[in-house]
Amino acid sequence: MTPPRSTTWWQRAREEFGSWPPTPTSHVVPVEHVECPAIIVRRRRVVAGVWLLGTGLLGTSLSTRPGSTQFYGLTAALAVTWTAGGLLSGPLHLGWTQSHYQRLHRPIGTPVATGVAAFTFFYGCSLVARKVSVLDRAIGNVLAFTGEGSTPIILATTLANGLGEEVFFRGALYAALDPDRAVVVSTAAYILATASTRNPALVLAAALMGTLFSLQRRASGGLQAPALTHLTWSTLMVCCLPPLFRRAHRATRSAPRCVLGRVQSAGVTTTKGA
Repeated sequence: MTPPRSTTWWQRAREEFGSWPPTPTSHVVPVEHVECPAIIVRRRRVVAGVWLLGTGLLGTSLSTRPGSTQFYGLTAALAVTWTAGGLLSGPLHLGWTQSHYQRLHRPIGTPVATGVAAFTFFYGCSLVARKVSVLDRAIGNVLAFTGEGSTPIILATTLANGLGEEVFFRGALYAALDPDRAVVVSTAAYILATASTRNPALVLAAALMGTLFSLQRRASGGLQAPALTHLTWSTLMVCCLPPLFRRAHRATRSAPRCVLGRVQSAGVTTTKGA
């Protein structure tokens, strides 16, 4: 199917929202991008080297002190690594979505709505995770990086890395793989890279969101849909999730301590209830 001629963003958005409910991620847009074997071999070599470098930078960046110059430097280098590596690997594509009228247009509204829905799901899960000590501690360690330094800088760093991840994992890496196993392998590579942080909350989020991003990549044939979902989700997570855990930790610190056995006060020990 031949992609349509370019239209204004307003026409694209109106067409997409006018065709709701959107087609599911199981529906693959009939647009193919065929690459010659030489490009595929070159892409795979670039992807392998960039993945190793990016994984090392990711693990190192989250082992630094939150808000430090070293942290910002490493995360900036990581964003550049993912983005530059993806672009240098070969041609990338934005992708298309197909309305119920069989017309193709760039994905805009649906990916943004998907990002909002993903955040809502994670917010609900966070309410439960606060009661699980391992997850509460893991999420708290990640959110510590949002509590130090300038919020605009933290948000910009998060979005730059999110976009870089999509350019590399759902752009270059996905294109370097066999189509039949690209979803599984690209998601596995995303999880393994995140595992370098040694944070179970991040690994779990990478498994869930990586699968979603890869399905969007397969359905649309490009990286625009997963990128918009990723950026929307990341923005809401950075802006809305930290206050939830700060309130919970303040409440825990201010709550009275329960003493089940003996109560010590002013150096005198008494038995409760005596």
